[in-house]
Amino acid sequence: MVSPLVLNRAVPGRRMRELGLLAAILLWLVYTRLYWVLHTSHVVAPTCPFFALTGHPCPFCGGTRSFAYMWEGDLSDSVRLYPFGPLLFAGSMLGAAGLASSVITGRTWSLNLSSRQWRIVSVGIVSAISVSWVLKVFVLGN
Repeated sequence: MVSPLVLNRAVPGRRMRELGLLAAILLWLVYTRLYWVLHTSHVVAPTCPFFALTGHPCPFCGGTRSFAYMWEGDLSDSVRLYPFGPLLFAGSMLGAAGLASSVITGRTWSLNLSSRQWRIVSVGIVSAISVSWVLKVFVLGN
């Protein structure tokens, strides 16, 4: 049986990609960590265009505030704002750690999945986001 997660030596282009991804994740994490300070200073990203046009939250509305509450350790408000948020927060932390280790060691993680396995993963992700959105719109409110 072949392992779905493989550790390989990184080629230069892939290493730069991972460095860019790491920078993006770290920038997002710093932004959400400082969100409440930035919010009081009115220096935050603009509101969601979908929400501004329709008055209804998009599948990702509440994600920033959910992360900000996770930094404070407030799981209940984090879930209330974005049900999928705590899981994404943990995934961001693990992803940043994995990318940092990859950049430092020169080894890269890659997924070795069949097309059927990729479809299952894709359906799982879309389903989780859909359930989160339905909860947000019909149960939790904005």
